[in-house]
Amino acid sequence: MGTELLHLLQLTSPALPVGAFSYSEGLEVLVQHQHLSGPEPLNAWLQDELRAGLVAIEAAALAPLMDALRAGDAAVLHELDGWLLAQREAPELRAQQRQMGRALQQLLADLGWPLPPPLAASGTLLSWPAAFAWASVCLAIGSPQLQQAYLYSWVANQISAAVRLVPLGATEGQRLQGQLAPLLVERGCQLAQADPRTLWSAGVGAGLAQLQHAELYSRLFRS
Repeated sequence: MGTELLHLLQLTSPALPVGAFSYSEGLEVLVQHQHLSGPEPLNAWLQDELRAGLVAIEAAALAPLMDALRAGDAAVLHELDGWLLAQREAPELRAQQRQMGRALQQLLADLGWPLPPPLAASGTLLSWPAAFAWASVCLAIGSPQLQQAYLYSWVANQISAAVRLVPLGATEGQRLQGQLAPLLVERGCQLAQADPRTLWSAGVGAGLAQLQHAELYSRLFRS
């Protein structure tokens, strides 16, 4: 495996300067409305999202995004990137995807991995899944580790938000992360072989929660 594992750890590290810590993706609304009041309902929520939420569609899109990036195919890249953004109902979530994607894209450029000339010349700005795919191209990370890492990173950020919101103790958060590991492996392998266009999201509750975030009286997070 060589340095692939270390690169994978770098990509999923909370020290990655993309601002993921500032977003809850609707979790703040669910906690304030007392839908998620402890580790058990949080565990069920995360499992449902991993099985039939938008994060699964994004993970399935990573492989075709990588293909488009390697080929420098701006048309395919922009179409798929825009399609993924359109799945996000809340403006805050679309802003999150753009902000995190641009931060990672700029970081990679600063580290010596700018976009290929055909894409750079067109002024391509990547959203988060596309930027994650580009990072995986740069760091030589393949499937299904790529998809598993994407899902792991999402779960880790959700649990980090829950530790501050539920409240959920740090130990309980780590226990939950460990309990979800088999599902992350399973879904990563499945999604590495899936066509994102054939998948659908059942995350209606997540979408509604995200749309209500702007209406909260007080907020800790940006989404």
